[in-house]
Amino acid sequence: MVAHLEFVHVTKHFGAVDVVATPFDLAIDDKQFVVFLGPSGCGKTTLMRMVGGLDTPSTGEIRLRGKAVGGPDRRRGMVFQSYSSFPWLTVEQNVSFGMRYRDDLSEEEKLARRDHYLDLVGLQEFSNAYPNQVSGGMRQRIAIARTLACGSDVLLMDEPFGALDALRREQLQTELRRIQRRDAKTVVFVTHDVEEAVFLADRVVVFSPRPARIMADIDVRARLGEERTLEMRDGADFFALRNEVLHLVRTYAGSAA
Repeated sequence: MVAHLEFVHVTKHFGAVDVVATPFDLAIDDKQFVVFLGPSGCGKTTLMRMVGGLDTPSTGEIRLRGKAVGGPDRRRGMVFQSYSSFPWLTVEQNVSFGMRYRDDLSEEEKLARRDHYLDLVGLQEFSNAYPNQVSGGMRQRIAIARTLACGSDVLLMDEPFGALDALRREQLQTELRRIQRRDAKTVVFVTHDVEEAVFLADRVVVFSPRPARIMADIDVRARLGEERTLEMRDGADFFALRNEVLHLVRTYAGSAA
């Protein structure tokens, strides 16, 4: 059976000295929420940029539905840490932006998709506002809705909540998990925050310090189930798994040092 998203003998280096990723293989299932976890600078963002078509492997290839990915396309939508809304467009116009070149959708279908994703991220009542009139958390939800509305098969998220305060970060983590389950999307999420990784993921892939190597592949769903709530963060199962993953990260970082 062909994996939905697959890394096949992937390496990445910039010049002869700066090796970002050593050869590795990884298969990600359809509708799976996978978190790439590792220390800052280990190569997680470079790996995601390669999935998104913004960079290319030095050797090996990345496949989506069995076919090697090339440059960016709407099958792979990216959400970055910095807010990426267009300030001259309203919230609803921002969400519609990614569909402007989709000839396979009628105008009625585009409007229906826009309204669906506005509702999904809870921004219907702000549809006519401009990005500078809403909060940072809302602007990040605009970016998520715009990416989903494009019809992406894979949602790529590079530390999208890193600049948010703790409360808003928790709220958006819960909301993202709800959206991912409701809309049945494959998500690859990059972070160096262990608690965030365990809370969000079906599966956590732990990377070594640079050059990136896969050190552990943890089935979080088998330990915590599918449902994720803020209350479960205080539970013994979550606390135990969080500590296990943190120990792994510290161990690999210490070995590299």
